[in-house]
Amino acid sequence: MSSILVAFPKQEDGKRIARLLSGYGFSVDHICTTAAQALSEMNLLSGGVIICGYRLPDMFFSELVECMPPTFEMLLVASERTLGQMDSSGVMALSMPLKACDLAETLQMMLRPRKKKRTPDRKKRNPKEQQTIDSAKSLLIERNHLTEDEAHRYLQKCSMDSGTNLVETAQMVLALMDFERNG
Repeated sequence: MSSILVAFPKQEDGKRIARLLSGYGFSVDHICTTAAQALSEMNLLSGGVIICGYRLPDMFFSELVECMPPTFEMLLVASERTLGQMDSSGVMALSMPLKACDLAETLQMMLRPRKKKRTPDRKKRNPKEQQTIDSAKSLLIERNHLTEDEAHRYLQKCSMDSGTNLVETAQMVLALMDFERNG
């Protein structure tokens, strides 16, 4: 569950933001007046968004964003002039005066669950390919006195070094060992 924190130097500003958000169905978990309070709360929560001003009594937003847990994102609320002067630090920002619907829509977008980039399903090896790899490992275990893990790592390293896949590398190892045996 994503949490919402609000951090502004004045408690009343934080309460106003929280009331505004509650009108859009959001529930603010904590209202903080210092960055230290905000960091303490973030460390107790699993993730979410912190809405904060440009400057808190104990640090600037840029310092706070560096200290935040990676499970939190920041929504900076500051004057147009202030936002124009800052570098793009990967922080989502809204300018003052704040429109309630802009705040709600931006927050909704930030809280929307991210679809993790799916890694393509690994191709399952057919039994013949697996047999080739297992044979090469067995040969390495027998001839070079390696453990199974060491033999597997050896095949992987050779595979990466030569730019071939694991099955081709296993075939090369088997061919070399066969050549040594018969040659």
